[in-house]
Amino acid sequence: MANQKTSWIGRSVPRLEDAPLIRGRGRFVGDISFPGQLHMRILRSDRAHGRVVAIDTEEASALPGVVGIWTAQDIPEIPPIDFREGRIESLEAFRQPVLATEHVRYVGEPVAAVFAEDPYLAEDAAELIRVEIEPLPAVIEADAPPVEFDPAHSTEAAVIEQGYGDVEPAFREAHAVVELDLKIGRHSGVPLETRGVVARFDAARDRLELHGAAKVPHKNREALARMFGRTLSGVHLYEAHVGGGFGIRGELYPEDVLACAAAIRFDRPVKWIEDRREHMLAANHSRQQRHRIRAAVDSSGRFLAIDDEFFHDQGAYLRTHAVRVPHMTCGILPGPYRVPAYRAIGRVRLTNKTPAATYRAPGRYETTFVRERLVDAVAEKLGIDAIEIRRRNAITPAEMPYHLPLEALGEKISMDSGDYIALLDKALDAVKWADLQDEMKRRRSEGELVGAGLALFIEKSGLGPRDGVEISVDPGGNVEVITGGASLGQGFETVIAQICADTLGVDYRRVRVVHGQTDRIEFGIGAHASRATVMTGSATHIAAEKVRAKALDVAAEMLQAPEDALDIIDGEVVRTDMEGGPSVTLGEVASSLSPTSAALGEREPGLSSKGWFRSDHQVYPYGAHIAVVKVDAETGCIAVERFLAAFDIGRAVNPMLVKGQIIGGFAQGLGGALYEEFVYSDTGEPLAATFLDYQMPTAGTVPKIDVLLLEEAPSPRNPLGIKGAGESGITGVGGALASAIDDAIGMPGAVTQLPVTPQRMMSILRNRPG
Repeated sequence: MANQKTSWIGRSVPRLEDAPLIRGRGRFVGDISFPGQLHMRILRSDRAHGRVVAIDTEEASALPGVVGIWTAQDIPEIPPIDFREGRIESLEAFRQPVLATEHVRYVGEPVAAVFAEDPYLAEDAAELIRVEIEPLPAVIEADAPPVEFDPAHSTEAAVIEQGYGDVEPAFREAHAVVELDLKIGRHSGVPLETRGVVARFDAARDRLELHGAAKVPHKNREALARMFGRTLSGVHLYEAHVGGGFGIRGELYPEDVLACAAAIRFDRPVKWIEDRREHMLAANHSRQQRHRIRAAVDSSGRFLAIDDEFFHDQGAYLRTHAVRVPHMTCGILPGPYRVPAYRAIGRVRLTNKTPAATYRAPGRYETTFVRERLVDAVAEKLGIDAIEIRRRNAITPAEMPYHLPLEALGEKISMDSGDYIALLDKALDAVKWADLQDEMKRRRSEGELVGAGLALFIEKSGLGPRDGVEISVDPGGNVEVITGGASLGQGFETVIAQICADTLGVDYRRVRVVHGQTDRIEFGIGAHASRATVMTGSATHIAAEKVRAKALDVAAEMLQAPEDALDIIDGEVVRTDMEGGPSVTLGEVASSLSPTSAALGEREPGLSSKGWFRSDHQVYPYGAHIAVVKVDAETGCIAVERFLAAFDIGRAVNPMLVKGQIIGGFAQGLGGALYEEFVYSDTGEPLAATFLDYQMPTAGTVPKIDVLLLEEAPSPRNPLGIKGAGESGITGVGGALASAIDDAIGMPGAVTQLPVTPQRMMSILRNRPG
């Protein structure tokens, strides 16, 4: 037949969202302003821990153009920031107030808020505020004994336990036991655009607006409504372009709440943009954990049990995520391996540092480093090849779906599909592993410190339980998809447009995706936990199927043709049983469904539909990372010469975007493995609050990486078989690089702490035999 339907899923089409960005027409929060707006500046604590004795704002308040200055006493009605999922009574005492009350608990904690006619005046006024703080001892190490947080609570905010099976008998009967003490350094996402918001109160409509929202606009709307005692219809959030999210942008922070409160009280818009130092001091940190882990194995290297106790450095308060990261750590640590008995105990400890929360692949970056170090240690202990140890322990396709009595993000762990060893074999073939080993051996014989290593991992994505979209077609044949999702630069609009276009039968460029506007759709979970493609994409597919069915039903009547003889191709309903037969456009079908159309009959007006997708379990993509490194024995610098990221996504909607996600994730994983670390003095003073001290990968240190993208294990848990990819590039980087560094210096188990900075590398090399 002449009519050929275009498939949009699986194609690396250009991104729809790039046009305004590359033309300088992007609208970031810094570009948003309203007439008569005030500017907010936050005065932050310069002490890690202390009792607030006095705050003198008199001189600052006297500056012309200063409209108001707040301390905690000025806003007693505003409660501490609640957790995203609502009240957790046992953790309420550890929530962060929007302004420090009786104590300050980290350098960077908001102490006072200044509101002025321009940002420079606000900054000048903040410098005139005098704060008297009585110093108190600072807690810097999470594995130190807990101390008093307040009269009723210690700094051990929670103890998280997960596990199954009989651990102790397994260790008594084991052929060998391997024990490790491992650390992951404190670092976080450093987006190009720092945080910022513009709050506005529309008194005529009794409506509070927050512009510059990101990640979870609907969830933050709910939290703000609770905090201000307002109805949901009286609070709306609006997403702008976002210069990077990575898990830390878009959470509800003290500054967001203060801007909203000020907009209501002063009846003027309030704008706040943080500077880079503020971002380093006040935006969520992440990652820092110490694991004391042991494994019991039989003589063939198969796991009998894993037992882990770890200390999670939470920083000064529990923020919106509560204890989500340590809970995830407990649940996901076994990874792709069969572990008959397992126990994990996570001690959530408060320290006098910036509070911690999620950063791309939270809990998985940490546990993959820990678990893969353990696997390598088992191989060394038994004298068995590390790849063979992985083969013997990996969960097989025949065991899928593989259920564990563990939880991640409130759901039971249930791996849906996959062949982990087949993917590993393809990755090894891609780098020609045997030839690579010969090359490494030759180069080491010539005096070079070079080595190769790998890591195997699973990811989780598609957090439910449900998501919905609304799709409509206008009389011009243009399609609008309204979602409760969010765009953080990951290509969300393009992917959703591709799924809609593929299902409905239109060009993806005719699809407009609306997101991040809580007044357009009542429900939304946003963009986090690599959920958007799986959940929002599946809901889009379902809604588009309904629109398609309605269009064919109406067109069958218009064309006087059987419905099963019709198809929608490039926005036109055509007959598939004859060449050159009559046709009708989707726009014409939409016109016939207007409320005033005589052809409407008993049908609902409009060519539109809602679609809901529900899932009881997340999906589990998986991957393998292989690294080749060279260590400079004179400086301790580590060069990554080659890196392969292999990943099975089930089904790729846009392979180009998936590969871009993987490459970007790798760069961030490289930073956490070799460069990035928030370091503190013994008194809690941040020693890495600028890019001079907080080292990041640069264009010169990030190598070109190879991506092996597979689609061999589609998920049975959604109609498209898709899995998420947003965190796949970062998860295995630390583990793979640690293994490669060990190989390069000939010291198995040498790397026990990330990042492997030149200073740490030199310390290791000083203990190198020979």
